[in-house]
Amino acid sequence: MQSLYNTTKFRFSQNEKLFYRGKSAILPDDNTDIRYLHLGNNMAKLELIRNFCIIAHIDHGKSTLADRLLELTGTVAKRDLQEQLLDGMDLERERGITIKSHPVRMEYAAGDGNTYELNLIDTPGHVDFAYEVSRSLGACEGALLLIDATQGVQAQTVANVNLAFKQNLKVIPVINKIDLPAANLELCYEQMEEVLALPREEALCVSGKTGEGVKELLEAVVSRIPHPELLDIPGTAALIFDSNYDTYRGVVNYVRVKNGTFRRGTRIRLFNNGIESEVKEVGFFSPEMRAADELTAGSVGYLLPNLKSPSDTKMGDTITDVKDPCPEPLPGFKEVRPMVFSGIYPIDTADYEQLKASMGKLQLNDAAFLYQAETSAALGFGFRCGFLGLLHMEIIQERLRREYNCDIIATYPSVIYNVYMKSGEMIPVDNPVFLPDPSGIERIEEPIINCHIMIPSEYIGDVMNLVMSKRGICTNTVSVDARHVIITAEIPMHEILIDFHDKLKSMTRGYGSMDYEPAGYRADKLVKLDILVNGEPVDAFSSIVHTDMAYGRGRQLAERLKDVIPPQMFQIAIQAAVGGKVIARESIRAMRKDVLAKCYGGDITRKRKLLEKQKEGKKRMKQIGQVNIPQEAFVAVLKATETNS
Repeated sequence: MQSLYNTTKFRFSQNEKLFYRGKSAILPDDNTDIRYLHLGNNMAKLELIRNFCIIAHIDHGKSTLADRLLELTGTVAKRDLQEQLLDGMDLERERGITIKSHPVRMEYAAGDGNTYELNLIDTPGHVDFAYEVSRSLGACEGALLLIDATQGVQAQTVANVNLAFKQNLKVIPVINKIDLPAANLELCYEQMEEVLALPREEALCVSGKTGEGVKELLEAVVSRIPHPELLDIPGTAALIFDSNYDTYRGVVNYVRVKNGTFRRGTRIRLFNNGIESEVKEVGFFSPEMRAADELTAGSVGYLLPNLKSPSDTKMGDTITDVKDPCPEPLPGFKEVRPMVFSGIYPIDTADYEQLKASMGKLQLNDAAFLYQAETSAALGFGFRCGFLGLLHMEIIQERLRREYNCDIIATYPSVIYNVYMKSGEMIPVDNPVFLPDPSGIERIEEPIINCHIMIPSEYIGDVMNLVMSKRGICTNTVSVDARHVIITAEIPMHEILIDFHDKLKSMTRGYGSMDYEPAGYRADKLVKLDILVNGEPVDAFSSIVHTDMAYGRGRQLAERLKDVIPPQMFQIAIQAAVGGKVIARESIRAMRKDVLAKCYGGDITRKRKLLEKQKEGKKRMKQIGQVNIPQEAFVAVLKATETNS
């Protein structure tokens, strides 16, 4: 969209744009409408605002650089400084990764004599949190692209810079960790030009740890990143780029104001559902929430509407003023599509309602997390949940346990399969339990991903073997420089769910990195693997696997279940079956009562009579007996599957 002051309707000369620089405003003429003056004041503030985010591959120093920026601008007092200041979760500090994007406002007195409002958003680096990055980019005009001086350009670096270019952001390349002895600046310059098509002259060299070069970086932010511009539409509008739920105050909306001004008491309307509410508080992050008199156009901050239900707010929605409405919603974010599915159930069925409420609050904070109710014969009432990847799934489960005190169990992760029936119907299946009768299936198609793997050249053989062991096809190999190559491969999504990334890191000694995007569906020989305990299928352990891998996985599950299911009064058969064919079996021995203990003498026929009586009882018990699998067994088997698959 065009900026408002450049359109024909508002024709100002350079002086008439009312940019405030400590002097009195100049009006175009005596007949100027008062709203022009308000517009001019807004434009004066706009020139002194810079909205930018930090993007990079995982562990390239985003949060550490953000700490130095906060320190240099005096946003946080020295006594309050700590490492990873913007990472508010204990989980983020423990793992050393950023999970959520974190906005913060800084005041910076630049070399040109002006004091600028810098709105920084620190973003995650892992591929599973790419949706967080895309939403953060939507609230900015520029991005600092961080490159580790010791590792150079990585797979996620390329993915993030492409996201920034798609949003027409000004990208400033920054080479970080120059204080380390292993820093290789020449390699970084070469990769910038070859892979990212960014000239080396634009790069800045900094050290987030020591603070070297950070002052020059702030000056570059002020001079290179453009200021926000008003949109070519009337009315007041703000874009929701994130949300949170406060137990005492309800829904907190993180917004980027595009047009107009929001104040306490403003009557607002949400475009998505038409709900109207009154703003209880507006403010910004410094980095904690700090109330302000108003949020003006171009600013990033928060709104506290009078909303108590997490379902009232949607990510990417537009907020407008009821008295000064905008005619149409702002362009939001594309709907995210989960790639990994898993069932989450409360260990105690009485906690179902608490888990349901907790998931609603968590979804408000993480729009990429989707869930719907489902039931399981083995686990009771629970939810079928969708995630962007396995790390995303792991983080969601951990947050449910820590932040919402939910005792939960998760089933084996799966993906969406397209099942084509002989009748011509196509059925999407995300849970193996719902797979139709095999006799009516024509073919099953599984999701394929295009995987871009960046590795040192000496590991190319090992990585290609890994890709082929996961039923992948290497489609292209490109040399980035003398030391690195990028392998492009097509791999079934199901095959990378569990241990692909870990194995890649292990065999490349930590130097390998990967990024992927969906690449459609492909038909293959896929079957449903059932686990039967005492002849009854346990749906929590069902999975859809390739024919060649069914035997190995069935044997593994049967052996693991044999170790964790306690012995019963009768022998239990654990079977892995494909269709009606049993492909693996293990047996759990029966607990034996010594019925001969009281028979201390007499004829052998007396002992035989007691043993026959016991045998008949066990046979009758087996016919009517039920095997109750403890929750600990589900947890143990699923954890073993994750580590051994």
